[in-house]
Amino acid sequence: MPDGSSPDTMSMHAGATSLPPIRTDWTRDEVAALMALPFPDLIYRAQTVHRARFDPTEMQISTLLSIKTGGCPEDCAYCPQSAVHEDGGVKASRLMAVEEVLKEARAAKAAGAARFCMGAAWRSPKEHDLETVCAMVEGVKALGLESCVTLGMLDNRQAHRLRDAGLDYYNHNIDTSPEYYGDIISTRTFQDRLDTLENVRDAGINVCCGGIVGMGEDATDRAGMIATLASMPRHPESVPINMLVRVEGTPLADRAAAVDPIEFVRTIAAARITMPASRVRLAAGREDMSDEAQTLCFLAGANSIFYGERLLTTPNPAAVRDRQLLDRLGMHTSHKQG
Repeated sequence: MPDGSSPDTMSMHAGATSLPPIRTDWTRDEVAALMALPFPDLIYRAQTVHRARFDPTEMQISTLLSIKTGGCPEDCAYCPQSAVHEDGGVKASRLMAVEEVLKEARAAKAAGAARFCMGAAWRSPKEHDLETVCAMVEGVKALGLESCVTLGMLDNRQAHRLRDAGLDYYNHNIDTSPEYYGDIISTRTFQDRLDTLENVRDAGINVCCGGIVGMGEDATDRAGMIATLASMPRHPESVPINMLVRVEGTPLADRAAAVDPIEFVRTIAAARITMPASRVRLAAGREDMSDEAQTLCFLAGANSIFYGERLLTTPNPAAVRDRQLLDRLGMHTSHKQG
């Protein structure tokens, strides 16, 4: 089975020569077979793919800020920001002011972030709110940071408006496999997700798209999620893999059993092998991971993390803990964009 590497490199580690063509035809069965490999073989393969294109000691740092929290009309079973889950404990807030957001962006840059991500709990943005977000994007870009937003569903015109403001990345996760999606969300379809991603691509904006592990799905669903991402005509430039954070008041708080950390690492490795040019981000859930589990994720090819003590509404490891871990591993943060 080809390793999925590509000649159109974003970055190439010293010593790499020729790379096989990128694959965009991965099947669920192929990904499931990858994830079922003996663990040493899987990690070796993921490391081989990773080292062909990235410096294995480098970690890209992003910071995420909730610019509008709570009150979302969607019913995503994992999300405390849903207005449907009245016991989620998150009160709806207004959209932050532009200068307030830029203050946070300056602090993120000073802490070492290369990308500043802004999230708003909307089904889709209203016109006046989109204009404000565009001003935020322009301000973040002026600071020398990459910009990323997640605002829910976008039509083609909205995507082009964000592109004109200078947006670098748009985050819109598929969350899980097409088959399991209906068990998690009923207020929008899996195709709605794909339509937004197509509008983002059409506008020329980089795609940030991944999913969540630990929502009660089985291994075949995790393989289906990775296969969906890896069979897109162009792979997402950034692939966040989240471990479910169970929040009281949400339907998944008690419904889903925790995923074995080794199985989570297998998902990271499959993402790395099938999408070798992408930044694979170890995202939500790190607060509950041991240093050893995170290290295995890095060995499996994760080369991006969120920096800062909160991810929208859930905890994230303190920056000092992240710095200490990277120092212990002899790794460094990347100041390069991309």
